[in-house]
Amino acid sequence: MPKKTLSTKEKLLAAATELFIQKGFDRVGVREIAAKAGINLSLMNYYFQSKERLLEHIFEKIIISKATHLKQILDSNISLEDKIKKYTTEYIDVLIDNPLIVSFFLAILHRNPEKIVAMASIRTLYNSEVFCKQLEDEMKAGRIRQVDPEQVFICIVSLVIFPFAIKDLIMDRNNFSSSEFNKFSQQRKEVVSQMVLNFIGLK
Repeated sequence: MPKKTLSTKEKLLAAATELFIQKGFDRVGVREIAAKAGINLSLMNYYFQSKERLLEHIFEKIIISKATHLKQILDSNISLEDKIKKYTTEYIDVLIDNPLIVSFFLAILHRNPEKIVAMASIRTLYNSEVFCKQLEDEMKAGRIRQVDPEQVFICIVSLVIFPFAIKDLIMDRNNFSSSEFNKFSQQRKEVVSQMVLNFIGLK
């Protein structure tokens, strides 16, 4: 089967993604991206205007389907315990499989905090209305203790994401290889789930 020919835009995205992985966002210039893609710099500017816009596009492409899936878990009608376990497990899996997500998010946040609010993928990911309503219903029924639903949601997200934000520090401290860090992350599925369940009074 003949290999698909990439469009100019796809070549730029592929080149930028590879360079960002290898060097980090701050160490890559637009000329280097254009050269690696074999594209004239003026075309790079035509399609993306800036390196920041290119980063945002890559981030959106990586995260949008993942964010939609995670929101579907929050919006499902499964039990609260199963939802917390499933959401935590699959969120961690997303970050293990897509190690760029957290670093790209932090890069965008550092440069343009207002942009994060406007990004469709983030608005999808940070959407807890159904989950918060479920927590409120469980509190009214006396099945969990009185908690601020938004605090619960933020606790889950923070506990899931933070280790990936300091991945290099964790790996250095524990002398982890990449596979050992992934094993550590897999173990956190149970750790995070139990911490949250204990917090809301579901043992």
